[in-house]
Amino acid sequence: MINFLIPLVVILAVAVVARLIKVFELSAELKGEEPWRISADDNRIQSLLMFVGVVGFLAYVVYTTVQLDSIVLPVSASEHGVKTDGLLTVTWWIIGPMFFLTHILLGYFAYKYYFRKDRAATFFAHSTKLEMIWTVIPTVTLTSLIIYGISTWQEITGPAPEDAIEIELYAKQFDWTARYAGADNTLGRSGFRLIEGANTLGVDMQDSAAADDKVVRGEFHIPVGRSVLFKFHSRDVIHSAYMPHFRAQMNCVPGMTTQFHFVPTKTTEEMRAETGNSKFDYILLCNKICGGAHYNMQMTIVVETEEAYNKWLNEKKTLTEDLAPKPEEPAMQATSDTLAAPVDTLAVPTAGAAHS
Repeated sequence: MINFLIPLVVILAVAVVARLIKVFELSAELKGEEPWRISADDNRIQSLLMFVGVVGFLAYVVYTTVQLDSIVLPVSASEHGVKTDGLLTVTWWIIGPMFFLTHILLGYFAYKYYFRKDRAATFFAHSTKLEMIWTVIPTVTLTSLIIYGISTWQEITGPAPEDAIEIELYAKQFDWTARYAGADNTLGRSGFRLIEGANTLGVDMQDSAAADDKVVRGEFHIPVGRSVLFKFHSRDVIHSAYMPHFRAQMNCVPGMTTQFHFVPTKTTEEMRAETGNSKFDYILLCNKICGGAHYNMQMTIVVETEEAYNKWLNEKKTLTEDLAPKPEEPAMQATSDTLAAPVDTLAVPTAGAAHS
């Protein structure tokens, strides 16, 4: 009932305000006034409000930036993430001052040059000098940022080192599965047409490289200080693998393979000590709105020493072991009561018998 009354009250309040404005206008007309004409005082007040509004907005931007600084991501936990943060820092140092400058000028010009009858605006149709300034400067600035960004991106998505650990991250609504290359450090072929039964990733078990692959769910581990090459696949819709603490993100597109690589620089325990949060975990998220349970599509990442990583991985079964036929369970033994029961009590009634 309250949910119905609140919108109703708002609508009635707006209607009342509208009628009051109309009453004031009619009252002014009866007095011989012309309320629709904008006076110099109106212009001056509006210009002052514009300036105050711009200053207040910029003050709010500064305030929220300072207040939210304590909840931003910690320092990057990967080598390429440091470069990504550097790119963003340079971008902010360019955008930030221009943001404040343009808004200050907006408020200043609105305040200084509000309309007055005794002053005419200067009109000119063209200025080559002005055109060159506002074309060349943004062009040079944006071109420099684009070149910087492309070079950083190529380092992330380019060829990985030969000793990089190869991991596939397989996305589907609404979970992640990780597949590790075995001792040969080569993932076996896979395809959606091979998805069947326990082989939920569609791995081609005829491929010799697939025999020692290992599939894990719930969480996956990576060693600190080693390059890790991630290959991404999607079973259904476009997902996006997002690892915020490593500044890494890549779309997972059905029918194609995408990849990136990075070197983690801090173990989970080191990051817990650095942040003062004993429950901290690295996390893999889906950064595309992929459906109703998108918010819950995540996987824990554990960064640890290479010795601990090797121990954890060696404990996992290979795909050959996982997909091996299981021995058939013995048939359920009939109880003595069942054997002693009359045959007609064990018979399943037909549809006709049930209605009779």
